[in-house]
Amino acid sequence: MSIVNLRKEFHLARSRQLSRVLARHGLEYLAGSVGLERFTVTQKLFGRADNHAAFTQPEHLRMALEEMGTTFIKLGQILSTRADLLPPEYLAELTKLQDAAPPVEFAAIHETLVAELGQPLDTLFATFDSEPLAAASIGQAHAATLPDGTDVVVKVRRPGVVEQVEEDLQILQSLAAAATRHWEFANRYDLIGLAQEFAETLRSELDYIREGQSAERFAANFAEDPGIHVPRIFWKTTTTRVLTIERIRGIKINDLEALDKQGINRPDLAEYASGVILKMVCEDGFFHADPHPGNFFIEADGRIGLIDFGMVGQLDEPTQELLADLLVAISHQDTNRLVDVFLELGVTRQPVNRSVLQRDVEHLLSIYWNRPLRDLKIGSLLNDVFGVMRAHHLHLPSNLALLLKTLIMVEGLGASLDPEFHLTTVLEPYTEQLVLRRYLPSRWIPRLGRASLDLARLGVEMPQQIRRIIAAMENGNLQVGMRPDGLGPVVDRFERISNRIVLGVIAAAFINGLAVLLSVYRPPGWERFAGLAFAFGFGCALLLGIYLAVSILRSK
Repeated sequence: MSIVNLRKEFHLARSRQLSRVLARHGLEYLAGSVGLERFTVTQKLFGRADNHAAFTQPEHLRMALEEMGTTFIKLGQILSTRADLLPPEYLAELTKLQDAAPPVEFAAIHETLVAELGQPLDTLFATFDSEPLAAASIGQAHAATLPDGTDVVVKVRRPGVVEQVEEDLQILQSLAAAATRHWEFANRYDLIGLAQEFAETLRSELDYIREGQSAERFAANFAEDPGIHVPRIFWKTTTTRVLTIERIRGIKINDLEALDKQGINRPDLAEYASGVILKMVCEDGFFHADPHPGNFFIEADGRIGLIDFGMVGQLDEPTQELLADLLVAISHQDTNRLVDVFLELGVTRQPVNRSVLQRDVEHLLSIYWNRPLRDLKIGSLLNDVFGVMRAHHLHLPSNLALLLKTLIMVEGLGASLDPEFHLTTVLEPYTEQLVLRRYLPSRWIPRLGRASLDLARLGVEMPQQIRRIIAAMENGNLQVGMRPDGLGPVVDRFERISNRIVLGVIAAAFINGLAVLLSVYRPPGWERFAGLAFAFGFGCALLLGIYLAVSILRSK
């Protein structure tokens, strides 16, 4: 069997497995929307989980993703940041996804380390613990000691995980393309583009060199802050499959009892820790996108130790400026400007009714107008904003979705340390700085220079371009065509309906013709074969009817 055919067999088997999982959790509609409906017919009839009714639909989605494995666990974790796409009950459930897995046997880990590092372990490490500190779906971490006595953590990627993820990503791309043709939601929110973004994010998380580079970038950004400890990366024992990083020891930031025993002022810690993330966002444009309590440690000397740099977000200069415009519009209750920012920040493939959007934005502003800053909850405000965006089929670029999810997590972290914590009070000076930086002359002067060059080039080239257009029109080489986007699904549905009607007519005509034939045509000795002929005809008609019923159910 050729490699191409073998790959197709693997894809087919994996697609069948995914469809069975979806059907077992009552998600046949989702399987049908992404083109897996042909695998779910028997599963719908015989494979539904016995305790199906005991769980809600969001819970079934979470359990299905966990059952599907690494790629889909990561997909669920990414989707948990997309409040612009999913309602709150699904987001709350997807945040519970646990990226845990049984540990790999140390023999396989040892083989990977030797193959990657090219030397025996006892040459590179003074000690190496064979029992993992933690095991996740992508890799697992082991404690070790370098020859100079430095305590480190060695993260090792699971054998075969890249191949499995790549196969799943190819299937996801195919399913996204199929869903775009048949599912209005997929076409509306550019599911193909979202699948590509997810593939890029997951591939970067599989590469430990990128994670090491991110850690060093954070270390450089906080080089002047003695209160932050970013662990060192040891590049001699780091590859794409192995990461050796300085071990951070301390109290987890959500261990309130231990913090109190150590005499740490929790309100001050809440303000300082949230300020660390806000500095990343507003000043550096490069932020830790997974600031849950397990990634913050309070060391013995009082420093905050950061770990796990696999998921990071970036904000480019245009996006930061749009955020500044958003803040200015909110502070001035300028709904027209706010709508403009919404339309620039949000992405949609459908026309947006601007007047209706402006009405919803005005209603949103009226809810929060004249409220004291300390009374504002970022999480509630963002959920209301996301509700408006979903109502108008707008979705955010992935970096902004990560940012807003990060702000919600930071607010939750601060509130766990101090019930009186308000993120808005910490956020205010950073937002003022962001707005001021938006209008600094040092930012505008270089742009004016570039704009003047572009304007001069346009003035020189425009006459020539106009002459080319006129010449093309005179020679008949310029043609304007129209493509009726959006009619494809309608045509497909009409085609399916007509096929069912034809099939129904054929089945009815077959039954009627068989009845007439048996009642009129009676050759000698036909009684011996009448029962067999009737059974055969009835069986054929029954098969046609079952196929017609299944095709209708599958479309639903």
